[in-house]
Amino acid sequence: MYKFLEQIVESYMTRNVSTVGRDHDLLALSEMFEQDDFNSYPVEDDGQVVGIVTKFDILKCFAFTPSQMLPRYHDLMNRKVGDVMTPEFIYVGPETRLTRVLQLMVEHRIRSIIVLDGAQKLVGIIAREDVIAALKATANA
Repeated sequence: MYKFLEQIVESYMTRNVSTVGRDHDLLALSEMFEQDDFNSYPVEDDGQVVGIVTKFDILKCFAFTPSQMLPRYHDLMNRKVGDVMTPEFIYVGPETRLTRVLQLMVEHRIRSIIVLDGAQKLVGIIAREDVIAALKATANA
């Protein structure tokens, strides 16, 4: 277990990250979620990460409200990612310790965290599964 305390994001993150643009519609996004089986995508605009969009963001569109008792599926699925994404997102650097990532995931109840380099460029994403893999890999070390 002590070996886990030394592990950093760079050793376990996914480097080849799929992203979406603000102008993607939710129908295309939902198809991407289905195909890739990811829980979130970074949202990029001109090569800069401007937010994150999750499966939960799509679900929130369908929440019943007093003014919208029966949301129309096709109307909502034509909305753009930029309308539903979370512009304030948590990110870490490649050198961040996995103990910090684990703390952030538990504290904020998030499944994955964007990894940005010193120039704020996307270099990866670290997911719960990656942290679990690190815990397992270091268990007997």
